[in-house]
Amino acid sequence: MYELRYKQPAEKYFKKLREEGLIAAFREALIKISDDPYSAGEAKKGDLAGIYCRNVYYSKMNYEIAYRIFEKDRQFIVVILVGTRENFYQELKRYMNS
Repeated sequence: MYELRYKQPAEKYFKKLREEGLIAAFREALIKISDDPYSAGEAKKGDLAGIYCRNVYYSKMNYEIAYRIFEKDRQFIVVILVGTRENFYQELKRYMNS
């Protein structure tokens, strides 16, 4: 099982969540990611190479979790960004380029 770490944008997003069902959906997705990060998400290509994304569906909305896997000294996952699918990849590219 991989250790989960969070970048500031992901941490802020999770702190703002209030709906229990959505929190549970994210929690379940994060457990699957920490158990097997390579098959839990989809590897991105091009500008976002090295980043994996997992879809989370809740209440007819599509949410995304973007993360990166590290395995050098210790096995851990860094959750970079979380949010609704709308403009998610543009925001992720902006964050990665800053």
